Amino acid sequence: MTQQHPGEHMAAEISEQPAVLAGLVERQGEIAEVAEKISQKPPRFALLAARGSSDHAALYAKYLIEVLLGLPAGLVSPSTTTLYGARPDLKDVLFVTVSQSGGSPDLIEVTEAARRQGALTVSVTNTPDSPLRAAAELGVDIGAGLEKAVAATKTYSATLLALYLFIDAVRGGKAADAQKLGDLAQQTLDGAAEGVQRAVDRYRFVDRVLTTGRGYSYATALEGSLKLAETSYLAARAYSGADLLHGPVAAVDGETAVLAVTSAGHGGEAMGEVLEAVGKRGADVLAVGSASADVPAALRIPVAETAEELAPILEILPIQRIALGLSLARGGDPDSPRGLLKVTKTR
Repeated sequence: MTQQHPGEHMAAEISEQPAVLAGLVERQGEIAEVAEKISQKPPRFALLAARGSSDHAALYAKYLIEVLLGLPAGLVSPSTTTLYGARPDLKDVLFVTVSQSGGSPDLIEVTEAARRQGALTVSVTNTPDSPLRAAAELGVDIGAGLEKAVAATKTYSATLLALYLFIDAVRGGKAADAQKLGDLAQQTLDGAAEGVQRAVDRYRFVDRVLTTGRGYSYATALEGSLKLAETSYLAARAYSGADLLHGPVAAVDGETAVLAVTSAGHGGEAMGEVLEAVGKRGADVLAVGSASADVPAALRIPVAETAEELAPILEILPIQRIALGLSLARGGDPDSPRGLLKVTKTR
């Protein structure tokens, strides 16, 4: 029996992402067929349900829905249904449940309840034969393939792209901006290799990390914080750049490492003031993104530039590799993080 090396599954699955993303773009027509059923009867607003990494993907989708579709969108709290029995009127509401496994009992229950309350329910999952897909009226298949590592990598980026393709198709788009995403993902992974190693060397002994971003990139900051916490056991915390200035910046000092997501566009532009503030407090700033060269930072990792709404799909790639590298450098195995299972079942 071949011995498994620490982190080998996570490393392999990070490297698979360019091919996974390219394959998903090729399935745009299949996803557009689901979107067409939404377009036939436009909803009043949209709600999204998710947990863990999928919750960060749902936040990304919230931005897409509000900006690209011009619809109000919100993230639901499943416990209002599962623990408190709330049954709001969801007639003419689009209800999207995001779950890589499709097996979390609370997400299944809240989807079933939403459907009974009149919502048009859509599951976005990497497991098309899952209970969640059965619970929803419509389904979008992420199609990332089996993921062996506990920490989600390829399923996360593929979820983001699946959500983009779906929402873009609802507005009648043909995914024009996403056509070269597979190539851009490979370009990003290749171009970030040196910066990732420098970041691992620089931060391997750090205890406290703060991640931050604005706009679409806030989802990346949240997912980056989770990856660092679950693989390297760091005390990692994520803030919107705007929220960071509303109080938490007071806790930033020379012992704080700040991972700032700064890609070209409105969100990246808004990060300038934030990074000036944390820099004045002595923080060590690592900037990741297509606009990383334009902000004050001790270390920068470039990301291939694309349309701002697609940037989170690429931004997360070098951050995943930083999480992998830090875990290994600190003596861990990111494929077997303590206390975690691939599918977390909550209610």
